[in-house]
Amino acid sequence: MKHFLRPLAIRQLLAFCRLGAVASAAALALNAAEEKAPGSNLVGKPLAIKFSAVDGRAVDVEKLRGKVILVDFWATWCGPCVREVPHVKTVYEKLHPKGFEIVGISFDEKKSALQAFVLKEKMAWPQYFDGKGWDNQMGTRFGIESIPTMWLVDKKGVLRDIDAGENLENKVQKLLAE
Repeated sequence: MKHFLRPLAIRQLLAFCRLGAVASAAALALNAAEEKAPGSNLVGKPLAIKFSAVDGRAVDVEKLRGKVILVDFWATWCGPCVREVPHVKTVYEKLHPKGFEIVGISFDEKKSALQAFVLKEKMAWPQYFDGKGWDNQMGTRFGIESIPTMWLVDKKGVLRDIDAGENLENKVQKLLAE
């Protein structure tokens, strides 16, 4: 009898552990579904961004109505961000004459590093900079937790896409055609 109870207790313990693992996995999946990407609560709503760029230009997304705008959250020290620059520049050069604009939101802490990079890479679009890195005003305001993050704003000033990096050119052309 002692022999029989022991395997039964082990089987019950294993079944209990499996049940716990399933419950934990379900809870993780539920939490992941509840966690929303930064900006997801803003999709379909007007996006208000206004600042004085690092080069002195006044930037107001509201005044850019009629144009499609890429809002690019990035930094010069971010490898994936830097790797995106040639692609973003190509799309900008091709579609800017048709009404495509870019607004950079820099997470840099050193103004000189940002200015030197923008000059070297010939990035014609305005850059937000406050020197606070991850604590910068725009990043904090919009809950940005990773970079690069790219958003697309349509001609009406409405945020339409919070994952614009994938198929950027096609997405911009589609919004330009609306």
